[in-house]
Amino acid sequence: MIENTIKKMIIIGAGGHGKVVADIAKKNQYEVIGFIDDNENKKKNGKYDVIGTIKDIDMYLNSDDDKYSNLYFFVAIGNNQMREEISKLLMKKGIIQPTLIHPSAVIDDSVSIGEGTVVMANVVINADTNVGSACIINTSSSVDHDCIIEDYVHISPGVHIAGTVKVGKRTWIGIGTSIINNISLNEYVIIGAGSSVIKDIDDKGIYFGIPAKKNYG
Repeated sequence: MIENTIKKMIIIGAGGHGKVVADIAKKNQYEVIGFIDDNENKKKNGKYDVIGTIKDIDMYLNSDDDKYSNLYFFVAIGNNQMREEISKLLMKKGIIQPTLIHPSAVIDDSVSIGEGTVVMANVVINADTNVGSACIINTSSSVDHDCIIEDYVHISPGVHIAGTVKVGKRTWIGIGTSIINNISLNEYVIIGAGSSVIKDIDDKGIYFGIPAKKNYG
């Protein structure tokens, strides 16, 4: 009997971000079984069925049905806090979350990327950068050399981060933002779309503008 080695995936989070993750998962040779989402009114996400809620993870994980053999889970939720909470739930269950990288991404061999992180189309990550767990490195963004991107960060489409930048845990960087080299962003920071960050951000809160200044939090 030939062992079934096809990698299967259930994606957590039946939204637009999840649709993009599903495409990347397919390009990484996963068979996407469907989505789970705690919104019980959702029955479809694009062409995929929504097949349950978070409470059903154990049922699928422990199923004897060959359909769910060699099964992986991936958290495809844009909200950093929610993604962190569910990622930690999977870790407690001993579930290893794969790293998903779009084939068009350009990533130096020296780059380290944590589990549960997705790297989307046309991303560039340069030498000796360290990307944490359950991050989103979104479409056509770039992260230059020697950066540290901590866990649960979301780098939006079209963001450009220069070399030797540290981005703290659960920070969200809005679409089209630029960050100059050799600076540090604190944990739990939100950078508004189209901003330019030219100095360290030491306090959590919401920042935006050119140059980015604190506005809330």
